[in-house]
Amino acid sequence: MVIAQFLKSSPCGELTAAERFPTLTVLRSKGIHKFTFQMNDEEKAVVAENCRTLLRQAAELARAEEARLLVLDEVIDALRGFLPQEELCAFLDERPAGLEVVLTGHSLPEALERRADYITHMVKEKHPYDRGVTARREIEF
Repeated sequence: MVIAQFLKSSPCGELTAAERFPTLTVLRSKGIHKFTFQMNDEEKAVVAENCRTLLRQAAELARAEEARLLVLDEVIDALRGFLPQEELCAFLDERPAGLEVVLTGHSLPEALERRADYITHMVKEKHPYDRGVTARREIEF
């Protein structure tokens, strides 16, 4: 199994959990230290190149390892100015037989919706933060 985390490079709970599974490979974005809306044009250009590289690396690794599952975490959000939708669609159209691909993010584009076998919308109804509980180690980060 391969997970590629787009637009994330800070420590997080899912990365800590992934370390417990030796057959799980996690690829991550590099050098992202702020939200994308806080970035200047130069920083955005670097992130865009990193996103394109990350997609290529994830695809190559999934093929080389004959992975059954590839998770492209926050890739849908990366489509907003950092990763061309055409590149993601091309990968999905050419992916190896038997490879399940999970895409996460917000505002699913129609082109991806047409290619999907499953679509799940997760909406927060209740969260400890609502009661003033701040982020917890190995849960939110």
